[in-house]
Amino acid sequence: MTFHYIWPILMVILSNIVYNITTKETPKEANPFFSLIITYLVGAVISLLLYFTVTKPEGIYQEIHKLNWTSFALGLAIIGLETGYIFLYRAGWDISKGSLVANISLAVALVVIGILFYKEQLGWQQVAGIICCMAGLALINMN
Repeated sequence: MTFHYIWPILMVILSNIVYNITTKETPKEANPFFSLIITYLVGAVISLLLYFTVTKPEGIYQEIHKLNWTSFALGLAIIGLETGYIFLYRAGWDISKGSLVANISLAVALVVIGILFYKEQLGWQQVAGIICCMAGLALINMN
């Protein structure tokens, strides 16, 4: 495995750690939607700076024409994700369990979506992994 292959997953892991810690630490008295406004303003400014730093822009109108529905759908999905996590932690989920339950459930759902819509193959290893994930979810949620 090369660094080119590994660095993105390390970035996702590190970002998810910071994401979950900061989401859990968002003050309960803070309006979650105003918190997200600040979050996305910071994200927009950083994205804009990176856009102009990393690429040689063709022009904003050309860039807009390269987009499709996915940018808008991703925006809606991110708001749902962010709001969901804020309320998940406010509902009392432990940081060690909430994200784990959500991500294991997501992984199993994505296996099904991959098979149904993207013609991905399901081998015995994946079936065993799904069974382990489901057993893990049951064990994690036992009191």
